[in-house]
Amino acid sequence: MNMETEFPKGWIGQLAPLLGGRLPVFLDALSRPPLRGIRMRKGLEPIPDAEEKIPWAKDAYYLPLSSQAGALPAHEAGAYYLQEPSAMAAAAALDARPGERVLDLCAAPGGKSTQIAADMAGKGLVVCNEPVPSRAQILSRNLERMGVVNALCVSALPEELSKRWPRFFDRVLVDAPCSGEGMFRRHPQTRLEWKENAPAGCALRQRQILDEAASMLRPGGTLVYSTCTFNAEENEGVIQGFLSAHPGWALSPIILPALPKNDGMLRLWPHEVKGEGHFAAQLIKPGDDDRGGLLIEETLPMPDKNALAAAEDFLLEQIEGSVRPNAVFAGKMILAPDGLPPLKGVKTLRVGLQLGEMKGRVFIPDHALALALPCKKRLPVTEAEARAYQAGQVLNVAQDCKGFYTPTLSGLAIGWGKASGGQLKNHYPKGLRKPL
Repeated sequence: MNMETEFPKGWIGQLAPLLGGRLPVFLDALSRPPLRGIRMRKGLEPIPDAEEKIPWAKDAYYLPLSSQAGALPAHEAGAYYLQEPSAMAAAAALDARPGERVLDLCAAPGGKSTQIAADMAGKGLVVCNEPVPSRAQILSRNLERMGVVNALCVSALPEELSKRWPRFFDRVLVDAPCSGEGMFRRHPQTRLEWKENAPAGCALRQRQILDEAASMLRPGGTLVYSTCTFNAEENEGVIQGFLSAHPGWALSPIILPALPKNDGMLRLWPHEVKGEGHFAAQLIKPGDDDRGGLLIEETLPMPDKNALAAAEDFLLEQIEGSVRPNAVFAGKMILAPDGLPPLKGVKTLRVGLQLGEMKGRVFIPDHALALALPCKKRLPVTEAEARAYQAGQVLNVAQDCKGFYTPTLSGLAIGWGKASGGQLKNHYPKGLRKPL
């Protein structure tokens, strides 16, 4: 079979100069089954389906194509994130550290954001932005599902944020919208959607996004630009154009296990690594290490005295460790991360960890709280019971069980329920329920 007949001729013509004699091997690789990956939440053992480790990402493993991990109750409880192996390289290159301010500028659906958050171990601030409102909702949901406590989830155009947050971040990731050629193996239908002028149009928008991202990075900070496409126009071309327009910026080599040596621009080809097509470049902004540009950090309102007392009593009884609401956002008491940027005029979906809200005089815990922090009153359930719970059903419990419990599957909390009269009233969010 002639592999070239399966792909757009114009696309092959664009790639031929990059690949030379390796073009047939590359096209043959794209005809083979795609590769799948999984990142486990830190501290959890890999699921039985997991195969060998993905060397360039923490807590990451290959998965067989036959795996049904996405349909398991543990997935909805945030035990892991399903993510293509090559896509894990960009956040790994960013190398976010606890206590830093980090921006994921084009963040939906949240794979790279949750990977960054795991590297930060709940300390510091990770701002996750998605301009498209419907995709921002998915991003917010995945941050909740993976138990992220230090995220600010917003939905704005890059140029709107750059006006408000100059020189604010220590690290910025720009996983830019692209022509998606790296998806040709995983999603063959995208080959039919490819247009010869697509790379040029994407590259123009990518340069604009990169300029806005650069202005939000502090001097001395690190910016990683990535795409899931193959052509040079959206990859090396964008970076070279950026460097020409921004004197003093420098490429820095991306050093990750099992990935090719590079000068700061890393290409992942499916015939050379166990993953799909991806590109990443690491750039360092000139100047000293001082943050600047923002003199006032966001101050959110505090709960009133009675609500705060009710929340503190609940959290003391139910949650391991010391947790106290420090703000109110969208009617809910939250644990907000330190050092929030000004939020006026920015559509904000999620701030830190949602703890709960008052209904009358009673504090009702938020679903996010159960998924993020260890709970004291746990109720072990089987996988069948977990599925029933996630479908909204009531579970049977011992008659002496009273008050809120977290049903737990293999030690992992899957939500809240309130026990009374031998039954656990279901508090799993209605919008997340799945029929049996």
